[in-house]
Amino acid sequence: MFRIAFGSFLCLITLWGCNSSNPLPYYNSPNFTPLFIENPKAVGMQIDHKIADFRATDQNEDTITLEQLKGKVHVANFMFTRCTSICPTMTNHLKIIADTYEKETQFALLSFSVTPWMDSIPTLRSFAKSYGIKAKNWHLLTGQKSEIYSLARRSYFAEKNLGYTKDSTEFLHTEHVLLVDPKLRLRGIYNATLKPDMLQLQKDIAQLLAEK
Repeated sequence: MFRIAFGSFLCLITLWGCNSSNPLPYYNSPNFTPLFIENPKAVGMQIDHKIADFRATDQNEDTITLEQLKGKVHVANFMFTRCTSICPTMTNHLKIIADTYEKETQFALLSFSVTPWMDSIPTLRSFAKSYGIKAKNWHLLTGQKSEIYSLARRSYFAEKNLGYTKDSTEFLHTEHVLLVDPKLRLRGIYNATLKPDMLQLQKDIAQLLAEK
């Protein structure tokens, strides 16, 4: 498991440093090899991985699709309401992120249920209420299991390099949170159970929003 965010880790082994002026890397494969590319034309030629289309329903019964995320910075994680191990910590940490960007119209937070057959819309609504989740741009999502699992493993690479080795019958459970830029490209992976990672995520979100 990741015990440190890629952004923080790279600061220890490269000369890029950790101030906000440094470009964020791109990630093009499940092994999360960071690619630092500053030339926009080069980005278009070298980065071909993007989040795939999907359709899900949130706790407010609103349909959320990929089209609605285009042009926005978004963060995604995968959870389930009955989880008593890592999910409570993840949710509390993500609530800080959500509260920080609650009024940011160019930001969205997506929490996909990995047990959609149990996490109905009323269940997600109750879960949101129990954690005091009020941000309108935080969507707790349910939908088709096969679509959510494929999205997690093949688009978000949520289980790092395991993404292509598991099928939809194997249970998905991960502490990883993914950062995606307005053009639907992966820009960061973080451990949502660790406060340092969440602080780094907050900074990286701000950086991407400032670059828009």
